[in-house]
Amino acid sequence: MAERNALSLGITSRNSLFCLFTIISILFILSWFFVLRSTGRPNFIDHNLLPNSKFLATSDDRGSATHSQNEVEPSTGNRSILVDAEEQEEETSQENEKIDVKCNTNDIEVAQQKENKVVLKVFMYDLPPEFHFGLLDWKAQGGSVWPDIRSKIPDYPGGLNLQHSIEYWLTLDLLASELPDAPNAPRSAIRVHNSSDADIIFVPFFSSLCYNRYSKADPRQRKSKNTLLQEKLVRFLTAQKEWKRSRGRDHLIVAHHPNSLLDARMKLWSAMFILSDFGRYPPNIANVDKDVIAPYKHVIGSNVNDSPDFDSRPTLLYFQGAIYRKDGGYIRQELFYLLKDEQDVHFAFGSVQKDGIKKATQGMHSSKFCLNIAGDTPSSNRLFDAIASRCVPVIISDNIELPYEDVLDYSQFCVFVRSSDALKEKFLINLIRNIGKDEWIRMWQKLKEVENFYEFQYPSKEGDAVQMIWQAVSRKVPAIRLKLNKYRRFSSNAVRSDRGVRSVPSPKNFWPPGESL
Repeated sequence: MAERNALSLGITSRNSLFCLFTIISILFILSWFFVLRSTGRPNFIDHNLLPNSKFLATSDDRGSATHSQNEVEPSTGNRSILVDAEEQEEETSQENEKIDVKCNTNDIEVAQQKENKVVLKVFMYDLPPEFHFGLLDWKAQGGSVWPDIRSKIPDYPGGLNLQHSIEYWLTLDLLASELPDAPNAPRSAIRVHNSSDADIIFVPFFSSLCYNRYSKADPRQRKSKNTLLQEKLVRFLTAQKEWKRSRGRDHLIVAHHPNSLLDARMKLWSAMFILSDFGRYPPNIANVDKDVIAPYKHVIGSNVNDSPDFDSRPTLLYFQGAIYRKDGGYIRQELFYLLKDEQDVHFAFGSVQKDGIKKATQGMHSSKFCLNIAGDTPSSNRLFDAIASRCVPVIISDNIELPYEDVLDYSQFCVFVRSSDALKEKFLINLIRNIGKDEWIRMWQKLKEVENFYEFQYPSKEGDAVQMIWQAVSRKVPAIRLKLNKYRRFSSNAVRSDRGVRSVPSPKNFWPPGESL
């Protein structure tokens, strides 16, 4: 009897301990439940591993869908926690989207503010006038190399010459930076007279103008003035200590016209070029890593009094220019046959002869979309005419490179179409017709925001084409400095031997393996 009582007492004790342990476990679980609910974070581990709120919202949504398909429907209590978490994540997502929209709206302004903090220091060679303003028929007086821009600025020839006048505006801007009464507006570049203090060495050769005016040889001479000046330029540069010091790596040469500097480019290829595109350059001579793409100067007047009135522009799609082109320009004639009979489409031959520019101005200003099709080269002035007209550009040029694209998102105000797609029956016209009024107005407003980035003027102003090009050059400087510093690891040391100091080997022998000069 005593044994049975002892056994019963032991069982009762174990049951009591088990019940006590169960109650403590339930209370512990409930306490964690309320802690998690109070923080609004049901998936504690997942949220710590994935800090990005947007990514969390996507992951949680996918997880919820999988859960509902494969498991029993959660209880009311669990569902209430999920709702709380989803509401909080939705609010966070909305706040992030607002921030993203604000960033997208102000990305260009922020980039501008950052860039304006850095002033590029430029050493400019005092080349004889025959290389620059002398090509504009300016006559030097009193041995001066440069014109007195405070009294008279030599005029640049008009018409299509202007579209490649980049070196003219950059040179004027450097000269203006030295004026005692220079405007106080933020500058992106200043001229310095000690090359050791400079970030870049500027070569003021008006190569595009030289090609346009002097590429035809005089019957009494074997070579054209354009060729002779290029030969003289190569001899001058390669003899300078600045060129020898870096093998031309830190030199800046403008060759915006596709045919400019045609003879010298192979000898000066180590320099940084300012180009319109890479269409007529082999990749080892010019490429996006080394060189800068600059906009054309538009020849069509800006549409300053325009308003975002979709219905006031009767022409849907506009193109006027040379239709039959070589190389990549074959697509123009193919598109002509596809689009010539489409309603609300203007696709016609045109040139600058007579009143061609006036007609193109009227046409672009009254069109919703303007075609920019590859011609003999990937780029053309037509894109920048369209921007000035606030006519949304439709770019059909697979190999085009665009100015400032490392800081500017062209998809915000341009429509890009692959050549292979554009040549499909009805593809292009259906694409354009499906862009609604609201979307067009949004792109029009973006064009209005960015159009100043393509304006060349003197004196230059903050955020115009001159300042933007200097800033693009500034962004190349760190890569140049890195390569030069690597080169100087050994080139500053003479090779010593027991017999004394030997001559320093050629700089190219010191260039880092795999790096080209």
